[in-house]
Amino acid sequence: MSEQVFLIDLRTTVEKNMDRKITGLLKAAGMQEVINPSDLVAVKLHFGEQGNTAFIRPIFIRSIVEAIVACEGKPFLTDTNTLYRGERDQAVNHIMTALTHGFNTTTVPAPVIIADGLRGIDDVKVPVEGKHFSEVSIASTILQADSLICVSHFKGHELTGFGGALKNLGMGCASREGKMKQHCTISPDVDQDICTGCGKCISWCPADAITLAEGTSAISKDTCIGCAECITVCPVQAVKINWDESTSEFQEKLAEYAGGVAKSMQDKCFYITFLNNISPACDCYGHADHPIVADIGILASRDPVAIDQAAADLVNRQPGFSGSALTCNHSEGQDKFRGIYPEVNWEIQLEYAQTYGIGTRSYTLVSC
Repeated sequence: MSEQVFLIDLRTTVEKNMDRKITGLLKAAGMQEVINPSDLVAVKLHFGEQGNTAFIRPIFIRSIVEAIVACEGKPFLTDTNTLYRGERDQAVNHIMTALTHGFNTTTVPAPVIIADGLRGIDDVKVPVEGKHFSEVSIASTILQADSLICVSHFKGHELTGFGGALKNLGMGCASREGKMKQHCTISPDVDQDICTGCGKCISWCPADAITLAEGTSAISKDTCIGCAECITVCPVQAVKINWDESTSEFQEKLAEYAGGVAKSMQDKCFYITFLNNISPACDCYGHADHPIVADIGILASRDPVAIDQAAADLVNRQPGFSGSALTCNHSEGQDKFRGIYPEVNWEIQLEYAQTYGIGTRSYTLVSC
């Protein structure tokens, strides 16, 4: 059985501006059905790393927050602390980053609360029945909320092909311990013939697992926690992993964590995905490369698998931008994510999540 995924484009008129279009989208997709009066409503989003410009603009989040308030809910903006070293690895800097990027009560009438506490260790162990986990570590504030509105910026990702609702749920709602458990099978190697010894991976590594030896970087397998952040920060692409095996298992673990959140919240989850500024890599990086395709619109659904499948299909139907990170597959209908990360089979997360009972890949697209 297919699930409905609702779509608005980004065209506006004098009579119907973007705020009104977003409000209509949320109503058509049934957001009001997951919010009861006085519900504490977690709006899970990504505030963007300092220097990144692709994250969802606060003015769009304001429209969502105002729609929640119209349902008599009590919204707050939330995310979890990062595993890597950066401006969001603890709550003080994380909140300051959010404020710097415009997520303040002047712009968006909702407070910022970091879901896994000051240092990323405030979590709840949720029992699951998965291939990889019997329990998952979810940020406590997420599970204490009455409703969850998962707002995702759809983009490419070096480990999952793309990042959407499932990644926002699975990785984005996990505590520091949960993030480590999902990454633990990924152990990169450094190609000594390519490495220039610049040291960027050393300063970025959260586990101090990388050292400089004889002018090149070396990764300790015993210390590495598998976060894989060194892959993207390397300016010469000297860091490699076993893509087929490692990323497949990572995507399955991600889906089990997403399932832990979705099943805990039961029928109180709603998903919104922005298909604009579709950058080739995660908003966790302090830059945002040229989009790979043109802006498409905004999706809303009650099903995280269906909305991710619809988003991927819509991106792949677009012609790819020349001069972007796409190395191939520029034509309409070709796989844009394989054009950036040819080794990553992004469909694994969708197929496993469907089998795991989180949602369905079958959807009907409804234009609003």
